[in-house]
Order: sequence, then C-alpha cells, then structure tokens
Amino acid sequence: MDNPVKQKAQFKLGQIVSHSKFRYRGVIVDADPYFQGTEEWYESVAKSKPDKNKPWYHVLVHGQGNETYVAESNLLNDANKDPIDHPFVDIFFDEYDNSGTYSLKQTFN
Repeated sequence: MDNPVKQKAQFKLGQIVSHSKFRYRGVIVDADPYFQGTEEWYESVAKSKPDKNKPWYHVLVHGQGNETYVAESNLLNDANKDPIDHPFVDIFFDEYDNSGTYSLKQTFN
C-alpha cells in the first residue's frame, strides 16, 4: 500500500459488533485506518477479499479467548446488548453501560 487514504472509522473502540458472515459477536479493542497485516495473511485468511484501503478492526471474540482482525465491511452493529465474555475485556475496559459500548481504561495509540 503506497499512499493509503485515512478513512473515518464507522465503529469505535469499546463498541460491541457482530461479524456479518460468521455471526460471532465481539468488542472492538483497536482500529487501523487501512489494512496493516501481511499480504500472506490477507491471501490465506481474508477469503472475501475486503477492501484494504478501508478501516480494519481488532475484535475480542465473545465466548472465546481469541482476537480477530476484521474489515469494516464485515462488521455490523450488534443488536444484542449483552456484555462480551472474553478473558481480556477487563484489561481494556473499565465498565459496560448496557447500551453496547464499553468504557476504555485508558487511551491507546
């Protein structure tokens, strides 16, 4: 990516989202203005080939101990406002307000 244009993110840190294709729920812990993974990862994992020049998000997956890297085009607002069950939620967030958003413990770069 030579000169990617910074995009305004549709989702915010702490927001609960769901994956449009795989239907898992999660909470956003980081956002990149454009794809910042390797070409090898993109070719082997990102099967739908989402736009690399749009925002991508790091998401803690509900009910699992893993994190995913997801293109904005594959995320939806989650209608289910139940909290996310993930071992790292308490590392990133202070509290949950029952509206679908967690409060960050601190501001990250």
